[in-house]
Amino acid sequence: MRILYIDIDTLRADHLGCYGYTRNTSPNIDRVAKDGIIFTNCFASDAPCLPSRAAMFLGRFGIHTGIVGHGGTAADLYPVGPHRHFGSIPKYFGFAELLKSAGFYPVSISPYAERHSAWWFYAGFREMFNPGKRGMEIASEVFPYAISWLEKNVRMDKWFLHINFWDPHTPYRTPEKERVDLGPVAPQAKWLAEDLLKKHLKSFGPHSAREVIGIGTKEEIEWWARNYPDTPVTIDTLEKFYKFIDGYDQGIRYADTYFGKILKILEQNGVLEDTAIIITSDHGENIGELNVYGDHQTADYITNRVPFILKWPGLKSGRIEKSLFYQVDLAATILGLLNIEIPARWDGKNFAREIIQGNTKGRESLVISNCAWSCQRSVISDDWLMIKTYHEGLKDFPEIMLFYLKEDPHETNNVADKNPGIVEKYLGMLERWHKEMMQTSENKIDPMQTVLKEGGPWHTREDAGRYAQRLLETGRREHAEKILKWLKEGKYWK
Repeated sequence: MRILYIDIDTLRADHLGCYGYTRNTSPNIDRVAKDGIIFTNCFASDAPCLPSRAAMFLGRFGIHTGIVGHGGTAADLYPVGPHRHFGSIPKYFGFAELLKSAGFYPVSISPYAERHSAWWFYAGFREMFNPGKRGMEIASEVFPYAISWLEKNVRMDKWFLHINFWDPHTPYRTPEKERVDLGPVAPQAKWLAEDLLKKHLKSFGPHSAREVIGIGTKEEIEWWARNYPDTPVTIDTLEKFYKFIDGYDQGIRYADTYFGKILKILEQNGVLEDTAIIITSDHGENIGELNVYGDHQTADYITNRVPFILKWPGLKSGRIEKSLFYQVDLAATILGLLNIEIPARWDGKNFAREIIQGNTKGRESLVISNCAWSCQRSVISDDWLMIKTYHEGLKDFPEIMLFYLKEDPHETNNVADKNPGIVEKYLGMLERWHKEMMQTSENKIDPMQTVLKEGGPWHTREDAGRYAQRLLETGRREHAEKILKWLKEGKYWK
């Protein structure tokens, strides 16, 4: 058994052909999906990048690992404490350590640990290759590490190879000579109407339509525009919106192209059919949803939903699983398929038996979070998404938002006021989840509360004063006064 884990950062499921996208962004991913299982409702429990991979590779939700943010105390793993041993303790094993304990040879090609100072990520890996650009690598710079390792080891049994591509992440930087004509804008991308865009332009927030690259100085914005022309610095027309989408789609296609080269190596060596393949991401990417353009700042259907494709020798192919899953459930399920015992403290559930039998029910509801750009926890169940905002992170969010995803997947119509009964029900679900999580927490600390006490989400906690000035200079006094009020209330550092 060999396992290939393709980890494409910032990858929206709904921009892949196998998930219904009409542009040809993912021919190689689609090819694998035909022979595998497509999970259509898989969600990262904690977004974005740092807490997401922490949950996936540690087997636990952020509220239990302590990692829910990108900086401050809540960007670090809770220490084991006085019970820490000289070496690793089996009950604390994460995904890679469990694979290694079962005789696999885990290898990772990724800048993730350096990018986020997440050195715990290396636990369990026998070899680690860091391309060295902290997430600014393009696929052609990651691929040489993969081909070098595979040329030496591809026929070895029981390897696990994690390959991390970053091309769909801003700034969009697919080389001009390797761009592909993807055709016209996909119908799925034409959800943004002129009136909604105008509303976004009058609003505010880092990575909103007016500030696509964040809260940059004039010089920073000009530098970005010169160096990354495929990533518009302001989206004030639908044409720029479509250009932005094209930059994103080109990034997906570029990563897919190099994934295809890896498949070819496996095929040439006669091991492709017997290799298990996992394709997923750490999070999605809001491209206009909730007035976030090209970032992952919310606990919502767009940011937390991730593609998950599993091709597994012996499992029935061509299946679509529509049930709700946490991504960490599928980590546990993969271990279950390998008959590896999962530590009792894991939050991920093993659905291997149901997957084999083809009668998977998944979970009835999920609670997802984001504490890096805003502090939000959300409940997903029965096609409804309720978002509770604890800290807005310099954005124009009400405390409660409710969306009916079946009719409004891009979250354009907040119907919380019209459905108080559903809001009350989902707030109750969130409260019960939180109570259960704290009862099973080993140190009884909610890391989101730590984020709030330290001045709010890391990416915005120091920018309130500077951004208020920016809003005043651009004719948005009403919003500037709101931020100055938040500053006075002590929600931000300065």
